[in-house]
Amino acid sequence: MPRSMAPPPSGEFSIRLTKPFSATPTSKIEIIGEPNRPANIKHTTHVGAQNQTLIIKEGSIDAEDSNELMDLIRPLAGLPSDPNEDVYGLDARLDVATFEVQWDNGEEVEGAEAKSNPTEENKQMFRDVVESIEALTRQKAKERTS
Repeated sequence: MPRSMAPPPSGEFSIRLTKPFSATPTSKIEIIGEPNRPANIKHTTHVGAQNQTLIIKEGSIDAEDSNELMDLIRPLAGLPSDPNEDVYGLDARLDVATFEVQWDNGEEVEGAEAKSNPTEENKQMFRDVVESIEALTRQKAKERTS
């Protein structure tokens, strides 16, 4: 049964990128904020033997970058998704919850296109969003110091 996602309260947005797609995540990027305001970014990575070492990087994204990211993810609404298969081939799961877009490539989303066979344009759009999120993370999130 498709998951019905409600928009976050008060215009807040939440973006979560996890890798790998279907196994226990070893990398998780979370961006939470509000439109036209700076957003918080957190990158959690599990490394080492049996992924027991945890590396956490945090930072903030200015309002301009936050708005650009919102513009980039807006076209994801309605793209194909599949809870059982990584149809975009990046071994990444992207979960977006904004006032305008509620989309997760690892869930059946109401109103999404047929889950199989995203077009090359769909795949490129997804890849662009994932790469932009990863680039923002590399630039803005820094390792926490005690």
